Amino acid sequence: MSQMKSICVYCGSQSGNSPQFTHQAEILGKALALNNIRLVYGGGSRGIMGTVSKSVQDNGGKVLGIIPDFLLPKEGEWDQSSNNLEIQVTQNMHERKQKMFDESDAFIALPGGIGTLEEIVEIITWAQLGRHNKPIAFLNADGFWNPMLELIEHMKTAGFIHTANKIKPIVIQNADEVIASLKI
Repeated sequence: MSQMKSICVYCGSQSGNSPQFTHQAEILGKALALNNIRLVYGGGSRGIMGTVSKSVQDNGGKVLGIIPDFLLPKEGEWDQSSNNLEIQVTQNMHERKQKMFDESDAFIALPGGIGTLEEIVEIITWAQLGRHNKPIAFLNADGFWNPMLELIEHMKTAGFIHTANKIKPIVIQNADEVIASLKI
């Protein structure tokens, strides 16, 4: 595999209830920066999104935030002095997700809500349909993704995933294992 230049991270605009969620986002951000891998993410400044972005920037890494215009009032409060942050504003969620896909060499889901779930499921669906073969990973902080992983296995066992060989997300328990797990 060639050197990955950008990794898309899907995650929550809230911090969640476990301190591990934020802690793992900080570790991931630092790892990306130290390995010269640009963060591509949903552009929010709050919650786990804001944490991972800030961690990348604090460690000298580059960040590309892609946010639809309607979310700017809710999530768009960035440090304007940062030279490591580029924000692209899209007209809608569909354009945002396509740009995030186009700009990324791999995808990681940290804990998050319905939006995070929808984004990672779409990327898995695209892999199943043969639209890409980029690595997909779940950062399973504090066991957050266990129910999702069980559901994917249940779907396979029940015969609803027709190309199971294409649905093999990498499961990472700790953010400090991301680089090695994605074979970067």
